[in-house]
Amino acid sequence: MTEDNLKAAFAGESQAHMRYLIFAKRAETEGFPNITRSFRAISHAEQVHATNHLDVLGMIRGSVDNLQMAIDGETYEVNEMYPAFNAVAQLQEEKGAMNTTNWALQAEKIHAGMYQKAKQAVESKKDIQLGSVTFALCAVTRLKVKRQTDVLYAAHLKTSLESSEKQKAQSG
Repeated sequence: MTEDNLKAAFAGESQAHMRYLIFAKRAETEGFPNITRSFRAISHAEQVHATNHLDVLGMIRGSVDNLQMAIDGETYEVNEMYPAFNAVAQLQEEKGAMNTTNWALQAEKIHAGMYQKAKQAVESKKDIQLGSVTFALCAVTRLKVKRQTDVLYAAHLKTSLESSEKQKAQSG
């Protein structure tokens, strides 16, 4: 029971962390800098809580094990979760959900591959090479990509744009 509670607490704290970061971005665009700061500060506290729960669960391991868990998670999302979610969205003709589940599915494929390459690098006692800084603006999400760590995300944005344009062409 305690393990289940910690897993649920981890999920809740993780969701709160992301939700508050998203809320912070909205407050920022609406011109509320102190509300933005509050959301960001509390989101980081939620991240600390989630990290503590994950640590107690014994789920923070060495990089090879962590990368394998990441690969397993992305693979599950690619092979099971998003195809099922997208099928339901199609049946219910929910275009927004169809788009977001498809975009996520395409991105998760890229993520799984990148984690696999990273795992191979770590197993060879090397770090992964990410390349140069990438700048992009996603027409769908309007998110600017500007940090080297966002190279992975830039690939997602490119995939999202291509998927969106294909869907528009097919439906229009």
